Amino acid sequence: MSTPVKTIVATGASSGLGFELVRQLLTQQSQAYNFILGARDIPRTQAAYDAIKFDSAKHRVTILPLELADLEITKTFAQQALQSLGQDRVDCLLLNAGMGVGVDKPGRHGSKWCENYIVNYLSQHYLIHLLRDKLVSSSSRIVIVSSGTVRKIQDPSALDRELLPNPGTTGLEMYARSKFVQLLSVHWWRRQLAGAGCKVLAVSPGLVPDTKIWEGSGIKVSMDMPDAKTVSEGTDKVDAGAENILRAVTIDDFPEDPEQVFLTSWGEWWPKDVYAKSLDQELQDKWCLSRDEIEREEGVS
Repeated sequence: MSTPVKTIVATGASSGLGFELVRQLLTQQSQAYNFILGARDIPRTQAAYDAIKFDSAKHRVTILPLELADLEITKTFAQQALQSLGQDRVDCLLLNAGMGVGVDKPGRHGSKWCENYIVNYLSQHYLIHLLRDKLVSSSSRIVIVSSGTVRKIQDPSALDRELLPNPGTTGLEMYARSKFVQLLSVHWWRRQLAGAGCKVLAVSPGLVPDTKIWEGSGIKVSMDMPDAKTVSEGTDKVDAGAENILRAVTIDDFPEDPEQVFLTSWGEWWPKDVYAKSLDQELQDKWCLSRDEIEREEGVS
Protein backbone atom coordinates (compact mmCIF):
# COMPACT_ATOMS: atom_id res chain seq x y z
CA MET A 1 0.00 0.00 0.00
CA SER A 2 1.54 3.31 -1.10
CA THR A 3 1.99 6.25 1.27
CA PRO A 4 -0.20 9.27 0.36
CA VAL A 5 1.64 12.23 -1.13
CA LYS A 6 2.14 15.08 1.34
CA THR A 7 1.63 18.62 0.07
CA ILE A 8 3.52 21.60 1.46
CA VAL A 9 2.95 25.21 0.42
CA ALA A 10 5.91 27.38 1.41
CA THR A 11 7.41 30.84 1.33
CA GLY A 12 11.12 31.48 1.74
CA ALA A 13 12.31 28.27 0.09
CA SER A 14 14.43 29.77 -2.70
CA SER A 15 17.65 29.59 -0.69
CA GLY A 16 19.04 29.17 2.81
CA LEU A 17 17.03 27.31 5.42
CA GLY A 18 13.87 26.90 3.37
CA PHE A 19 15.73 25.52 0.38
CA GLU A 20 17.71 23.14 2.58
CA LEU A 21 14.53 21.89 4.23
CA VAL A 22 12.87 21.13 0.89
CA ARG A 23 16.08 19.51 -0.38
CA GLN A 24 16.14 17.21 2.65
CA LEU A 25 12.55 16.12 2.06
CA LEU A 26 13.07 15.62 -1.67
CA THR A 27 15.88 13.15 -0.96
CA GLN A 28 13.78 11.01 1.38
CA GLN A 29 13.00 7.53 0.13
CA SER A 30 9.79 6.66 1.96
CA GLN A 31 7.58 9.73 1.49
CA ALA A 32 6.46 11.48 -1.70
CA TYR A 33 6.02 15.25 -1.60
CA ASN A 34 4.21 17.88 -3.63
CA PHE A 35 5.73 21.33 -3.03
CA ILE A 36 4.15 24.61 -4.08
CA LEU A 37 6.74 27.30 -3.52
CA GLY A 38 6.63 31.08 -3.84
CA ALA A 39 9.72 32.79 -5.23
CA ARG A 40 10.77 36.21 -6.51
CA ASP A 41 13.31 34.87 -9.02
CA ILE A 42 11.64 31.94 -10.77
CA PRO A 43 14.52 30.99 -13.17
CA ARG A 44 17.17 31.01 -10.42
CA THR A 45 14.97 29.06 -8.02
CA GLN A 46 13.99 26.54 -10.70
CA ALA A 47 17.65 26.03 -11.60
CA ALA A 48 18.53 25.43 -7.93
CA TYR A 49 15.90 22.72 -7.60
CA ASP A 50 16.77 21.17 -10.96
CA ALA A 51 20.34 20.81 -9.69
CA ILE A 52 19.13 18.58 -6.84
CA LYS A 53 18.19 15.94 -9.42
CA PHE A 54 15.38 14.60 -7.26
CA ASP A 55 13.04 11.82 -8.40
CA SER A 56 10.48 13.79 -10.41
CA ALA A 57 8.36 10.68 -10.86
CA LYS A 58 7.88 10.62 -7.10
CA HIS A 59 8.02 14.28 -6.07
CA ARG A 60 6.60 17.43 -7.63
CA VAL A 61 7.91 20.98 -7.21
CA THR A 62 5.82 23.87 -8.52
CA ILE A 63 7.37 27.34 -8.28
CA LEU A 64 5.05 30.33 -8.51
CA PRO A 65 5.80 34.09 -8.53
CA LEU A 66 5.68 35.68 -5.08
CA GLU A 67 6.87 39.06 -3.83
CA LEU A 68 5.79 39.46 -0.21
CA ALA A 69 6.46 43.20 -0.27
CA ASP A 70 3.51 43.46 -2.65
CA LEU A 71 0.16 42.25 -1.29
CA GLU A 72 -1.40 42.20 -4.77
CA ILE A 73 1.22 39.67 -5.86
CA THR A 74 0.69 37.74 -2.64
CA LYS A 75 -3.02 37.52 -3.50
CA THR A 76 -2.22 36.29 -7.01
CA PHE A 77 0.15 33.67 -5.56
CA ALA A 78 -2.63 32.37 -3.31
CA GLN A 79 -5.02 32.13 -6.26
CA GLN A 80 -2.46 30.26 -8.37
CA ALA A 81 -1.57 27.96 -5.47
CA LEU A 82 -5.23 27.04 -4.98
CA GLN A 83 -5.60 26.42 -8.69
CA SER A 84 -2.53 24.17 -8.65
CA LEU A 85 -3.89 22.28 -5.63
CA GLY A 86 -7.29 21.61 -7.13
CA GLN A 87 -9.00 19.07 -4.85
CA ASP A 88 -5.75 18.08 -3.12
CA ARG A 89 -5.33 18.83 0.56
CA VAL A 90 -2.55 20.92 2.13
CA ASP A 91 -0.63 19.06 4.82
CA CYS A 92 1.50 22.03 5.82
CA LEU A 93 1.75 25.74 5.15
CA LEU A 94 5.33 26.81 5.92
CA LEU A 95 5.90 30.54 6.28
CA ASN A 96 9.66 30.91 6.30
CA ALA A 97 10.34 34.09 4.32
CA GLY A 98 11.84 37.07 6.11
CA MET A 99 14.06 40.12 5.80
CA GLY A 100 16.42 41.71 8.29
CA VAL A 101 17.17 45.01 6.59
CA GLY A 102 16.30 48.23 8.40
CA VAL A 103 14.22 50.47 6.14
CA ASP A 104 13.43 54.16 6.38
CA LYS A 105 10.71 54.33 3.72
CA PRO A 106 7.09 53.14 3.56
CA GLY A 107 6.07 49.82 2.10
CA ARG A 108 5.02 49.65 -1.51
CA HIS A 109 1.76 51.10 -2.85
CA GLY A 110 1.63 53.78 -0.20
CA SER A 111 1.51 51.59 2.90
CA LYS A 112 2.33 53.54 6.03
CA TRP A 113 4.25 50.59 7.51
CA CYS A 114 7.90 49.75 6.92
CA GLU A 115 8.66 47.05 4.37
CA ASN A 116 10.10 44.79 7.08
CA TYR A 117 6.65 44.66 8.70
CA ILE A 118 4.94 43.95 5.38
CA VAL A 119 7.29 41.09 4.45
CA ASN A 120 7.88 39.48 7.83
CA TYR A 121 4.33 39.71 9.06
CA LEU A 122 1.44 41.34 7.20
CA SER A 123 1.77 39.67 3.81
CA GLN A 124 2.13 36.20 5.31
CA HIS A 125 -0.74 36.80 7.76
CA TYR A 126 -2.79 37.84 4.72
CA LEU A 127 -1.72 34.67 2.92
CA ILE A 128 -3.23 32.54 5.69
CA HIS A 129 -6.49 34.45 5.25
CA LEU A 130 -6.41 33.79 1.51
CA LEU A 131 -5.79 30.05 1.98
CA ARG A 132 -7.98 29.69 5.06
CA ASP A 133 -10.79 27.59 3.55
CA LYS A 134 -8.31 25.10 2.08
CA LEU A 135 -6.31 24.95 5.32
CA VAL A 136 -9.46 24.30 7.35
CA SER A 137 -10.77 21.61 5.00
CA SER A 138 -7.34 19.96 5.14
CA SER A 139 -6.81 20.33 8.92
CA SER A 140 -3.42 21.68 7.92
CA ARG A 141 -0.39 22.38 10.03
CA ILE A 142 0.80 25.99 9.86
CA VAL A 143 4.47 26.47 10.72
CA ILE A 144 5.64 30.06 11.11
CA VAL A 145 9.39 30.58 11.34
CA SER A 146 9.96 33.02 14.18
CA SER A 147 12.99 34.24 16.09
CA GLY A 148 14.34 34.52 19.60
CA THR A 149 14.67 38.25 18.94
CA VAL A 150 11.01 38.62 20.02
CA ARG A 151 12.40 38.69 23.57
CA LYS A 152 13.88 42.11 22.82
CA ILE A 153 10.46 43.76 22.75
CA GLN A 154 9.99 45.48 26.09
CA ASP A 155 7.01 47.73 25.37
CA PRO A 156 4.52 46.38 22.77
CA SER A 157 2.47 49.58 23.09
CA ALA A 158 5.27 51.40 21.25
CA LEU A 159 4.99 49.24 18.14
CA ASP A 160 2.41 51.57 16.57
CA ARG A 161 5.17 54.09 15.96
CA GLU A 162 8.19 51.76 15.96
CA LEU A 163 6.96 49.81 12.93
CA LEU A 164 6.60 52.97 10.89
CA PRO A 165 9.54 53.87 8.62
CA ASN A 166 12.05 55.31 11.07
CA PRO A 167 15.33 56.65 9.62
CA GLY A 168 18.33 55.15 11.35
CA THR A 169 16.52 52.11 12.72
CA THR A 170 18.73 49.03 12.52
CA GLY A 171 17.78 45.84 10.73
CA LEU A 172 17.84 43.92 14.01
CA GLU A 173 15.42 46.36 15.66
CA MET A 174 12.91 46.19 12.80
CA TYR A 175 13.35 42.43 12.55
CA ALA A 176 12.57 41.92 16.24
CA ARG A 177 9.54 44.21 16.11
CA SER A 178 8.04 42.60 13.02
CA LYS A 179 8.74 39.11 14.37
CA PHE A 180 6.97 39.98 17.61
CA VAL A 181 3.83 40.97 15.71
CA GLN A 182 4.23 37.78 13.68
CA LEU A 183 4.20 35.82 16.96
CA LEU A 184 0.97 37.58 17.91
CA SER A 185 -0.37 36.17 14.65
CA VAL A 186 0.65 32.63 15.66
CA HIS A 187 -1.41 32.91 18.83
CA TRP A 188 -4.32 34.60 17.02
CA TRP A 189 -4.52 31.96 14.31
CA ARG A 190 -4.27 29.19 16.90
CA ARG A 191 -7.36 30.66 18.53
CA GLN A 192 -9.18 31.22 15.24
CA LEU A 193 -8.55 27.68 13.96
CA ALA A 194 -8.85 25.87 17.28
CA GLY A 195 -11.95 23.93 16.23
CA ALA A 196 -10.75 23.13 12.72
CA GLY A 197 -8.08 20.57 13.56
CA CYS A 198 -5.30 22.89 12.41
CA LYS A 199 -2.03 23.05 14.34
CA VAL A 200 -0.36 26.46 14.43
CA LEU A 201 3.14 26.80 15.83
CA ALA A 202 6.22 28.98 15.76
CA VAL A 203 9.78 27.74 15.49
CA SER A 204 13.13 29.45 15.91
CA PRO A 205 15.88 27.96 13.69
CA GLY A 206 18.51 29.73 15.81
CA LEU A 207 21.31 31.99 14.66
CA VAL A 208 22.25 30.85 11.15
CA PRO A 209 24.83 33.28 9.68
CA ASP A 210 24.96 31.63 6.25
CA THR A 211 21.57 32.88 5.05
CA LYS A 212 20.65 35.95 3.00
CA ILE A 213 18.31 37.42 5.58
CA TRP A 214 20.94 39.83 6.95
CA GLU A 215 22.21 41.05 3.58
CA GLY A 216 22.23 44.83 3.54
CA SER A 217 21.30 45.10 7.22
CA GLY A 218 24.70 46.26 8.43
CA ILE A 219 24.64 43.52 11.06
CA LYS A 220 27.73 41.34 11.27
CA VAL A 221 26.98 37.68 11.96
CA SER A 222 29.46 34.83 11.77
CA MET A 223 29.98 31.21 12.75
CA ASP A 224 32.23 32.45 15.58
CA MET A 225 29.18 33.75 17.48
CA PRO A 226 27.77 31.73 20.40
CA ASP A 227 25.13 29.16 19.34
CA ALA A 228 25.70 29.86 15.63
CA LYS A 229 24.56 27.00 13.41
CA THR A 230 25.13 25.93 9.84
CA VAL A 231 22.23 25.88 7.41
CA SER A 232 21.85 22.12 7.72
CA GLU A 233 21.91 22.31 11.52
CA GLY A 234 19.21 24.90 11.32
CA THR A 235 16.97 22.48 9.48
CA ASP A 236 17.66 18.83 10.08
CA LYS A 237 19.94 17.97 13.03
CA VAL A 238 17.40 17.40 15.76
CA ASP A 239 19.63 14.86 17.49
CA ALA A 240 22.32 17.54 17.88
CA GLY A 241 20.01 19.50 20.15
CA ALA A 242 19.43 22.40 17.74
CA GLU A 243 15.78 23.06 17.02
CA ASN A 244 14.89 23.21 13.40
CA ILE A 245 12.20 23.86 10.91
CA LEU A 246 12.01 20.24 9.81
CA ARG A 247 11.08 19.16 13.31
CA ALA A 248 8.28 21.73 13.39
CA VAL A 249 6.92 20.32 10.14
CA THR A 250 6.98 16.69 11.31
CA ILE A 251 6.67 16.69 15.12
CA ASP A 252 3.65 14.95 16.69
CA ASP A 253 4.31 15.35 20.43
CA PHE A 254 2.69 18.69 21.27
CA PRO A 255 2.38 20.16 24.78
CA GLU A 256 -0.97 19.87 26.54
CA ASP A 257 -1.08 23.64 27.08
CA PRO A 258 -2.39 25.12 23.80
CA GLU A 259 -0.57 28.40 24.45
CA GLN A 260 2.81 26.65 24.43
CA VAL A 261 3.38 27.03 20.70
CA PHE A 262 7.04 28.00 20.33
CA LEU A 263 9.77 25.47 19.49
CA THR A 264 13.25 26.67 20.39
CA SER A 265 16.39 26.26 18.32
CA TRP A 266 17.69 23.61 20.71
CA GLY A 267 14.72 21.29 20.38
CA GLU A 268 12.47 22.15 23.32
CA TRP A 269 9.19 23.97 23.85
CA TRP A 270 9.81 27.43 25.21
CA PRO A 271 8.19 28.15 28.62
CA LYS A 272 5.42 30.71 28.20
CA ASP A 273 7.10 33.25 30.46
CA VAL A 274 9.72 33.75 27.73
CA TYR A 275 7.12 35.19 25.36
CA ALA A 276 4.52 36.26 27.92
CA LYS A 277 3.96 39.68 26.32
CA SER A 278 2.65 38.01 23.17
CA LEU A 279 -0.06 36.12 25.09
CA ASP A 280 -2.18 39.24 25.55
CA GLN A 281 -5.32 38.47 23.53
CA GLU A 282 -6.26 42.14 23.29
CA LEU A 283 -2.88 42.82 21.71
CA GLN A 284 -3.32 39.87 19.35
CA ASP A 285 -6.73 41.13 18.25
CA LYS A 286 -5.39 44.64 17.74
CA TRP A 287 -2.60 43.62 15.37
CA CYS A 288 -4.14 40.63 13.60
CA LEU A 289 -6.33 42.29 11.02
CA SER A 290 -9.10 40.55 9.09
CA ARG A 291 -8.77 39.97 5.36
CA ASP A 292 -11.16 42.84 4.64
CA GLU A 293 -9.25 45.19 6.94
CA ILE A 294 -5.94 44.35 5.27
CA GLU A 295 -7.32 44.85 1.77
CA ARG A 296 -8.99 48.11 2.71
CA GLU A 297 -6.02 49.59 4.59
CA GLU A 298 -3.40 48.44 2.09
CA GLY A 299 -5.44 49.18 -1.03
CA VAL A 300 -5.55 45.59 -2.31
CA SER A 301 -8.12 45.20 -5.08
